[in-house]
Amino acid sequence: QVRLVESGGGLVQAGGSLRLSCAASGSSVSSNTMGWYRQAPGKQRELVAIITRYGGTNYADSVKGRFTISRDAAKNTIYLQMNSLKPEDTAVYYCSLGLSSWGQGTQVTVSE
Repeated sequence: QVRLVESGGGLVQAGGSLRLSCAASGSSVSSNTMGWYRQAPGKQRELVAIITRYGGTNYADSVKGRFTISRDAAKNTIYLQMNSLKPEDTAVYYCSLGLSSWGQGTQVTVSE
């Protein structure tokens, strides 16, 4: 059974940085497409970034140049480095394995 556990969220001022982690068990992050998604209050869940099993990455236009997705095969963990954070980045961030498994989410709040 796949389990994903996110961590690293919190409250940060605009312009600050956070790094989210997603530790996986039950499946390899290197053998699947892994993704970060977010959902703001009253809005639909949206893609933030993905990393494929081949290491290719893709980002939402709104985060390009500010966020970086990466993975550590040895730790079976993926990361989302978020820099130059904006208030509109405020949301619950979720980790996904192949869109079939999801973590519980971690709150990111960016203040003015």
